[in-house]
Amino acid sequence: MKELKHLNKYFKKYRLKLLLGIVITIIARIFSLVMPSYVKKSIEVVEDFTANKLGESEAQDLLLEYIVIIVGTALLSGLFTFLMRQTIINVSRYIEYDLKNEVFDHYQLLSLNFYKKNRTGDLMNRISEDINQVRMYAGPAIMYGINALTLFCCLIPLMFIKAPTLAAYTLLPLPILSVLIYQISKIIHKRSTVVQEYLSTLSTFTQEVFSGVSVIKAYALEPKINADLKSLAIEGKDKSMSLAKVNAWFFPLMILLIGVSNILVIYIGGKQYINGEIESVGVIAEFILYVNMLTWPVAIVGWLTSIVQRAEASQKRINEFLKETPEIKNKVEADTAPIKGKIEFKDVSFTYEDTEITALKNLSFTINEGETVAIIGKTGSGKSTILDLVARLYDVGSGEILVDDIPLEKHNLKTLRESIGAVPQDAFLFSDSIETNIKFGKHNATKEEVIEVAKNAVVHENIMGFGKQYDTILGERGITLSGGQKQRVSIARALLKDPKIYAFDDCLSAVDTETEEEILNNLKKASENRTTLIVSHRVSSAKNADRILVLEDGRLLQEGTHIELNAVEGYYKELYDNQLSAKEN
Repeated sequence: MKELKHLNKYFKKYRLKLLLGIVITIIARIFSLVMPSYVKKSIEVVEDFTANKLGESEAQDLLLEYIVIIVGTALLSGLFTFLMRQTIINVSRYIEYDLKNEVFDHYQLLSLNFYKKNRTGDLMNRISEDINQVRMYAGPAIMYGINALTLFCCLIPLMFIKAPTLAAYTLLPLPILSVLIYQISKIIHKRSTVVQEYLSTLSTFTQEVFSGVSVIKAYALEPKINADLKSLAIEGKDKSMSLAKVNAWFFPLMILLIGVSNILVIYIGGKQYINGEIESVGVIAEFILYVNMLTWPVAIVGWLTSIVQRAEASQKRINEFLKETPEIKNKVEADTAPIKGKIEFKDVSFTYEDTEITALKNLSFTINEGETVAIIGKTGSGKSTILDLVARLYDVGSGEILVDDIPLEKHNLKTLRESIGAVPQDAFLFSDSIETNIKFGKHNATKEEVIEVAKNAVVHENIMGFGKQYDTILGERGITLSGGQKQRVSIARALLKDPKIYAFDDCLSAVDTETEEEILNNLKKASENRTTLIVSHRVSSAKNADRILVLEDGRLLQEGTHIELNAVEGYYKELYDNQLSAKEN
């Protein structure tokens, strides 16, 4: 159970509630122990009345008194059992809540490389299904475990005090049961791990299918996807059935052994009564009740073992991710001075860990505060990498990046990113209203501010054409909108933030040239006195910039204004002539 030690901090946090729950559990079980002895006394009253040792009136009074005690203690036991659930089970829900927050917070700290290596379905399964398995350990397993332990500790000594020989025969099957549980639990642990891991595979597959359903339909791949899912489902069923077959041994074995105990009570107890070794038939009845009271605790030992083994397997998978350390660490906890916007690259080289592609090679340039710089180049030349490095989504391999003449890692990470308004190449919108998506740039913005930035992004008219306008709920990843509309909503989001640095990553690729021109004119006004980086494949997006950087294979090929670059032969002039010719045609 070493993996489950991670939960100790939560048990410590809720120790008072847990302690109260344990006390209530013990009290509930003590009240339940009263009944068998009074059943025995009731039988003895009947025996004494039959033997004329008691009068009818006296016998009735005693029976009524014992019945009231039995019913009263049963009600009290029921009440404390209810309170037991209200304490211990509630604690398990608190622990589930805290653990989910811990995992989710850790997910947010991890770098982009982590998300490139791990699938979304697996991440979701660990924060949902795996944590649910751990909750079962933190609640029901503890509650029923204490319940069973209390009964064992109270009942077994009591049975030996009342009839040692009968108790010994009655409890004879329990050691056999313990050995069986130990052997089966090892198999359960192994198969539980396999099942939990396979659930992640299944979750990943279905998540990707739902996300890419448009591609599946376009290529008429439904039969193939159905066949793949059927294959996965069958394999998952086989793994789950393998686990279920082992679990299925527990209850039949336990009921069999409890049945054997009952037979031993009746047989051995009957012989002892005949031989005069026990004074009353009531002792036999009392022991049958004791055995049946032990039935549930003994029966759930296997169930508890299964829960603990599943929780151990799940917590191990959770701990694997919790042990992942963020590659990008905030080295300055205190808030640093507000960002002004000067950016400088000094011999920066960067290689992507997952693909081992070197995106930038000894790149050096300076962007002054308030300057608009366009970055042009072929696909794979390293344009988007520059924006990722400025936002410190990755750390440089070699060289240095300075912002306001201070090394990037010496800025508070939160302050740095709050100072950047980024519009990614692949515009991402959440399944929420259009207004809320725009307000990601500024949560407390007024409706007038939202409308103003939407107009600057030339998307206001499109939004007003929807039935619910700004309250229109978007589909997953903004699927409700066209590519150009998603890009413009993302631009509006960045404009609303009003940052010191704008980072536009080819964010006008899906709009027509006329709309592009209008947006660029609006951006020029909005980004006045703001440092602006515009990554683009279009010269039209770059020609009005203060400076243009032309990249090739991660190196700076050309640098200058539109007029300067267009006056010399090179990549930029060739690109401009080709795009101008295409526009005229």
